[in-house]
Amino acid sequence: MNRAGLRDHVPSVIVAALASAFGVALLQTTGLLARIIAADDVTGDSATVAVMLQVLATVFIAIAVYVGAVVTANTVATIIAGRIRTIALLRVIGSSASAQRRAIAREGLVAGIVGGALGAVAGWLLVIVVVAVGSSVGFLDDVDATAVQSTVLLPVVAVVLTTWSATWSGSRRVLTVSPIQAAGAAVESTREQAAGHRGRNAVALILAVAGTLLLGAGVFVGLVDPLGVLVGLVGGMLSFTGLVLGADRIMPPMLRIVGRMFGRSAPARLAAENAVRYPERSSRTTIGLVIGVTLVTMFAVALASYGLIIREAQRAQPEVYQGVDEVLVITLVVFSVLLGFSALIAAVGMINNLSLSVLQRRRELGLLRALGFTAAQVRLMILAESAQLSLASVLLGLVLGTAYGWVGAQSLLGSITGGPGLVVPVVPVELVIVMLVGGAVLSGVASVVPVRRATGIAPVAALAVD
Repeated sequence: MNRAGLRDHVPSVIVAALASAFGVALLQTTGLLARIIAADDVTGDSATVAVMLQVLATVFIAIAVYVGAVVTANTVATIIAGRIRTIALLRVIGSSASAQRRAIAREGLVAGIVGGALGAVAGWLLVIVVVAVGSSVGFLDDVDATAVQSTVLLPVVAVVLTTWSATWSGSRRVLTVSPIQAAGAAVESTREQAAGHRGRNAVALILAVAGTLLLGAGVFVGLVDPLGVLVGLVGGMLSFTGLVLGADRIMPPMLRIVGRMFGRSAPARLAAENAVRYPERSSRTTIGLVIGVTLVTMFAVALASYGLIIREAQRAQPEVYQGVDEVLVITLVVFSVLLGFSALIAAVGMINNLSLSVLQRRRELGLLRALGFTAAQVRLMILAESAQLSLASVLLGLVLGTAYGWVGAQSLLGSITGGPGLVVPVVPVELVIVMLVGGAVLSGVASVVPVRRATGIAPVAALAVD
């Protein structure tokens, strides 16, 4: 991988490292949790608890790998959008589209290996630190967290393979680059062109409908068997994949509505039009934050619904759930770690894609400066655009996360002894506030550095940027 390729794929390395650390930490934590529960006089003999732990480990690792793959593919698509002219120039001097795609896929493989290795070490160290802190305050006793389970290689290998395959998938646009594009700048698909992707839109609709049906099936299977959560997992992945594929059709209407909230000034109106004029660019920028908010909301709602179901079952049959309090506390710790990883993924996805998007638009920003926009107006436009992208992403993520979190808890615990059966989703009010405030802060932070770099050069120089 050359220096430029390595620099471009830093976001991919970060995402791969997060996914790998996520999986390794989960396996290590699940193993520790299994030993703690096995030592308990009440829950230690429960085969159901052991099965649920194994199922949860599988579900969480699958989520980590899936999210890493989606964010990586999205990031690579953004990288390719900025390399169109360079790729076209290589086509002019004789390079084939397939050769360019293979080169990008190799970059993705290297990024996956580096990120997977770094993440494995980070995940293992994280568990050691958490256990050490827990032992120092008397929460955990005689727990050896240094032993590495052989299964930790599974998420690392999965992350490497999915990063490589996601890079290959995300680089498919290379096949459509023609040599004539070397004469111009990178051009995004317009609304009309995006609407013409009928095959992709049809696949997106089919996946969304099939996934939604499987989510419902997971809830009803969960009323008799905790393995219903696996059905729900497949449904969640299919439905979200449908959303990702159809994002350029879903996000523009939401962005248009949200954009009206930012006033009628020239920067605000231009920001609103920018967000919907090129739906593929907007969807790439927003999908990282949608994923992060969805994950954070999903885990928070799942934990709250999980606690409600367990408490109701404990109230109905206290003798069966005598030792459940410690398990609930440990589960809270595990879910808190998951929330932290989810927040990181949200931040990485949003900041990386917004930064790349802004830096790749230096020609566009230079033209605005040449037409009379001041640097302050350009900054205000980018900030308004970022804010509406963030707000739309947060609202969509809250809806999706609530649905996925409730399905997860319901399908896993719907069949427990003494359980209440179907429950309503529990959405912590503070979560909504944190998501809205966090999205606003993130949109501001994510736009500061790239906008400063993009507006720090003269308009003529910006127009000359390749």
